[in-house]
Amino acid sequence: MKPVPPASGAGTAADSAIHVPHSEPDGVVRASRAAALAGLLALIALGLAWELWLAPTGSGTLALKVLPLALCLAGLLRHRMYTFRWLSMLVWLYFMEGVTRAYTDDGISRWLAVGEVVLSLFLFAVSSVYIRWRLRQARLAAAAA
Repeated sequence: MKPVPPASGAGTAADSAIHVPHSEPDGVVRASRAAALAGLLALIALGLAWELWLAPTGSGTLALKVLPLALCLAGLLRHRMYTFRWLSMLVWLYFMEGVTRAYTDDGISRWLAVGEVVLSLFLFAVSSVYIRWRLRQARLAAAAA
């Protein structure tokens, strides 16, 4: 298949200028959104369980760290491209926490940290697939019009 050039200019500036039309999502979009929702819910559940029951580090106030993740749920359910982009950057904070705690904590907390790293990488990957696929579909639609 021949690659389609961006509608105007080149690079990421053109990608952000492309209007993504509201159409029925295809299979890749639905599957990547479902995977992103599953990964997001798993990361939220892991963060809550870790800080409240499994290996609490204090009074449970660290459980508030999942609040930014919870704010992403509505945007993911509505196929908001902005939310997927924001989430793909946000998960790196959880990745860094997981790596740090995997090296410094002991026992079950170390394994929970490894799980956080894996879920963060998974969430970044499926968010990237979603974003790239939607931008590709928008470019194809713009070229066809």
